[in-house]
Amino acid sequence: MAEENKQEQSVIPSGYNLDAKWDACLDLGVRRFTYFSLIGGFAGLLLFRSPVTRWASTAFGAGAGLGSAYTECSQKFGGYPGKSTASISETPITKVGED
Repeated sequence: MAEENKQEQSVIPSGYNLDAKWDACLDLGVRRFTYFSLIGGFAGLLLFRSPVTRWASTAFGAGAGLGSAYTECSQKFGGYPGKSTASISETPITKVGED
């Protein structure tokens, strides 16, 4: 029963409004950008002395937040950018001329 609840929460209902998807993705992007930027800034304060590296740590956190939000939003819209459809063949590949 707990697994069914998880699936119901992760799957968007068929009557789900497209504007609501965009609103949810915008909200997710802003929140993750903010939280990851703060985490990156705090880590920069703890780990680095130079202001440049502290800003770089903050920028890295912001990029990681936006990237994770983009990945989750692309899944909500039905596609995943990194999905591979390649299949592995069971037969070994041999070079021409080998016996």
